[in-house]
This record gives sequence, structure tokens and C-alpha cells, in this order.
Amino acid sequence: MLEVKTTEKPDERRDFPRGHLEALHLTGLDFAVATFEPGWRWSESVGPIAGTDSCRIHHNGYVVRGRMRLRMDDGQEAEVGPGDVFVCPPGHDAWVVGDETVVAYDFAGAMAEEYARAR
Repeated sequence: MLEVKTTEKPDERRDFPRGHLEALHLTGLDFAVATFEPGWRWSESVGPIAGTDSCRIHHNGYVVRGRMRLRMDDGQEAEVGPGDVFVCPPGHDAWVVGDETVVAYDFAGAMAEEYARAR
């Protein structure tokens, strides 16, 4: 089955403090476009919604715009920016670096299905 959807018309939008997620659901693929404004931090903006100490979503991402810092629960850190492709397993915090809004695409599926949903 051939399916085509545009990010201009997402299937759903979830808002959270200093950001939002737009999800597209296709057969075999749940795709998310995440927008994080300056000052956004997972532990402050999404953590209270998720009810966990760190993000429990696996991400396969691509950064379109802005810079973000990722810190794993074990202390490992990395910074991602435009053009970077990354894999980030569950158990992390993340925050916007600088004054530019971050836009990231996530292909892992769980973000489009579960991210920023109250438990």
C-alpha cells in the first residue's frame, strides 16, 4: 500500500511547555516532528507529563535546526545540531543549547506514539 502524508498536515499535535510534537501515522511508520523552544528541557517540560525521572523513549533522530544537548543517565553526553543523525536510547535528559529553536525529526516510532502523553 502506497501512503504519502505531508508534515504540513500532521495527524495529531501534542503541546507541552516550550514546545510541541506533530505526529504522522502511516502503515509501518510513526514519524514525529519535534519543536523545542529556547529554554526547553525534557526534565522540566515533558518529565512532569511522563511521570519519570528521565526520558524513556528511544529516538532515531535527525536535527533540522538548532542545537540540543543529550545526557544519558550514566553521565555520557553529546550535542547534536543541524544535519546530525543520532540514536539515543531510553534513560536521558535533553535541553536546547542557545537561543535558536530546535526542530528534529524522529523516525523511531515511539516518540510519535507515546511522547508527552500523560501516563
